Amino acid sequence: MKSQLLIDNDWVNALGDATFERRHPISNALITEAAAASVEDAKKAAESAQAAYKAWRLSPPSERRRLLLKAADILESKTPQFIETMAAEVGASALWAGFNVHLAANVFREAASLATQIQGETIPTDKPGALSMTLRQPVGVIFSMVPWNGTVVLAARAIAYPIVCGNAVVFRGSEVSPKTHALIAEALVEAGFPPGVLNYLSNAPQTAPEVVDTLIAHPAIRRINFTGSTRVGRIVAEKAAQHLKRCLLELGGKSPLIVLDDAHVDEAVKAAVFGSFLYQGQICMSTERLIVDEKVADEFVTKFAARASQLLSGDPSVNPQCVIGPMINPSSGVRINDLLQDALDKGAKLVCGGVANGAVMPATILDHVTASMKIYDQETFGPITVVVRVKTAAEAIAVANDSAYGLSSGVFGRDVNRALAVGLELEYGSVHINGSTVQNEAQAPYGGTKQSGYGRFDGRAVIDEFTELKWLTIEPQEQQYPF
Repeated sequence: MKSQLLIDNDWVNALGDATFERRHPISNALITEAAAASVEDAKKAAESAQAAYKAWRLSPPSERRRLLLKAADILESKTPQFIETMAAEVGASALWAGFNVHLAANVFREAASLATQIQGETIPTDKPGALSMTLRQPVGVIFSMVPWNGTVVLAARAIAYPIVCGNAVVFRGSEVSPKTHALIAEALVEAGFPPGVLNYLSNAPQTAPEVVDTLIAHPAIRRINFTGSTRVGRIVAEKAAQHLKRCLLELGGKSPLIVLDDAHVDEAVKAAVFGSFLYQGQICMSTERLIVDEKVADEFVTKFAARASQLLSGDPSVNPQCVIGPMINPSSGVRINDLLQDALDKGAKLVCGGVANGAVMPATILDHVTASMKIYDQETFGPITVVVRVKTAAEAIAVANDSAYGLSSGVFGRDVNRALAVGLELEYGSVHINGSTVQNEAQAPYGGTKQSGYGRFDGRAVIDEFTELKWLTIEPQEQQYPF
């Protein structure tokens, strides 16, 4: 597969025809040859977006809605192409790829619905005959960066919400999924968005720092949204702060699922299997910690391990029935094996799965994990999860909150009032009672606390993220002033 840059609605090569490669994590076969944007390419994209913004900011809401709805339909029509490309580039199963496209189309439709909801309000004023009000206006050019794991849906929200608010977007795709991200840009071109409203860049991994620095510093860029690791998110925030530019950051997670002593164990197991092993655990809100009351822990672990051991692992591009595909690269296996061995050395029990062989790893569960083990609060981002046993609901809350992260969480319990009381004590951006930690709906605000970032994607919350609030007064021409 080949992938180019999109600038001014033209698909072009990078300066000097520079390219980079994406290779398969198991076979090392060449998957994608992608354009490797230079600093000059990045500047062109920002300047194109700035020129497009001047007209797009004045576009009527009905036109924004029409184009976003058309883009949603086109995205859905490309589902087979996304499934094929994501299987090759990022080891995604057909389930995960199709789910991504479905969610992405919903994001575009939700964004379309916001076109007429970007509203201000009138404000009471003491000035006789004056009208005081607020307006919501576009910001300018938004620099959007997304990772490879939620390839389509994370790109959709980074593009659709800024655009519906009247901004233009410079979208930098992941070095791991350049063709998949290019397909999303293709959908917007086909939908008829004006040139420059969306520009798409891909860059080689080694040039990422200089390309990103150039765009963050560029005067046309007014805000940055980034989804990715906490380590990189911190760097982005620091660089943006140097230029007094606001960020929206959705970063790492270590999502807990609490199983109380009165939980419906079979239902909790179903949620745990889904949340822990969907897309081989490479989701920011994957269930990485099962915090289980000791009264039901033996039953839960036995059933959880039995279900997880039935999940077929392999290469979904070869066998579409595989639920557990390869991790994004072989180094992930080395890192996770280190965490696994550290836990075993300190007393954890392996109840399902085992060590990774490069990028390939079966669904793996560790029981009797404690705070002394590195895996207790280090994000694994792979097909491995842990069980921490507790004695009380209060201890479950304490363990859940004993984390640097605060993205998503869940609580299972038959007494809903009790489960709700536990949920209200959790320091997470989202809490799901009797549901999986892996959940996303375009109409609901999504984001984290602590080292999981700040700001919110989705729902009406995005209006604040991608508009400026302006105070406006209309006053009598003749007024009395004190001097």
